[in-house]
Formats: sequence, structure tokens, C-alpha cells
Amino acid sequence: MDVSGRKAIVFGGTSGIGLAAAKQLVNLGATVITVSRNPEKAGSELPSGMSLKKCDVRDRAALSQLFQECAPFDILVSAATGGVRSFGPFLEMDMDGYQASFDKLWGYANVVRFGTQHMAEDGAIVLVSGAPARKARPGQVSLSSVGAAVEALVRAVAPEIAPRRVNVVSPGSIDTPMVSLQGEERIALYAKATANNLIPRAGTADEVAQAILFTIQNDFVTGTTIDVDGGWLLS
Repeated sequence: MDVSGRKAIVFGGTSGIGLAAAKQLVNLGATVITVSRNPEKAGSELPSGMSLKKCDVRDRAALSQLFQECAPFDILVSAATGGVRSFGPFLEMDMDGYQASFDKLWGYANVVRFGTQHMAEDGAIVLVSGAPARKARPGQVSLSSVGAAVEALVRAVAPEIAPRRVNVVSPGSIDTPMVSLQGEERIALYAKATANNLIPRAGTADEVAQAILFTIQNDFVTGTTIDVDGGWLLS
């Protein structure tokens, strides 16, 4: 797919991986609509070629209305987390928090379910999971469960929506605004998280976004997962 002149919708497109993907699409000539629960994250200015809308991916009625207003479009990317996430040992886990972690899955499912019908026949969808989906570290039961469900969703949906394509990009430890720590504490956190990786550093949002762009542009890729994890799965 040549993305120049195409229309893209990017959920979670005001920060981190979503924003990086949106900017790369704009740089390649696409018109991008970024969507967020908290549009103020975008700051006061958006790059030329990018507009901003507010929507919660868990609100199916609002999401359906958004898609109708933006239709037709060619590219659909979701990096929206959906809500809270639960961490810690499973036997000590707050089960309401664990259940709430699946808002990410429901948000992705809503985006694909209600967005696909408004896409071009050669359209491309990309979702974001995470390395714990296939190799969880201690305390990552919820991340692993949700990520694995996202990847299973894509494999199951891909045959049903063809010739439209859908893929997953799976990041490892990525330096994004999702981590609120600053300074030496932030450096120490990422150093510890990536110490055993084959590439012992945190990835960047742009590196993950490059994989998102690959799955959009390569017309021979669907129903698969692209790992951008610094060797997380092999460590």
C-alpha cells in the first residue's frame, strides 16, 4: 500500500507509540485522524495533515458514530490501552483489576468490529499487543493474558475480513510517556527491565511505529504478529 493520499484513523494517537505511528503516516503523505480519551495529551499544536477527535474505544455507540463521520478510510491503527492495567503475583491479584485489564481487548474488538465495515477493500488494520503475550515475566499475568487474547483475535478475524488485512505489532520494553518516572529513576527502571535482553536497552516509540508502517505497507502480510522487543522472547 502506498499510504500517500490515504486516510488513517489512529486510536491512542496523542502519545507514545500511537503518536509516533500517526506522525510517520503524515510524513508519508497520509491524512490522519488521531483519537483519544484525553485529547489534551496532544498539546496545543498538531502536525499539518493530522486532526484530533475524542472517543473512548469502550463506548460502542460513540465509536460507531465516529466511524460513520470519518468514513470511508483506508488505515486503522489502535494503540489505545483501554483503561487500567493490573500487575503483581496472580495469587495476590485484585481480580476486579485483572478483569478491568481486559478493557484493552474489548476496545480493540470494538474498533475492528465497527471500523472494518467502513474501510476500503484493500484496507489495513494494526493492533498493538506486547511481548508478555508469549513470554511473561513475574507479575505480568494480566499483560500476558490480554496480549495473547489480542493476538488470537487477529488470527481468528483475518480470514473473515479478507481482502482487508489485520496484523499485530508486539513491543517489548518501550520508553514512552506511559511510565511516569523521570530522571535517574526512569533510567534505572528501563535498565533493570532490559538487562537480560539481547539488545539491553528500551526501545523507542518510533522503532515500534516503523513496524506498524511495515504491516500497513506490505500487502502480503496478514493475520500475523511482528515482534519489536529487543530480543525479549529469546532472553
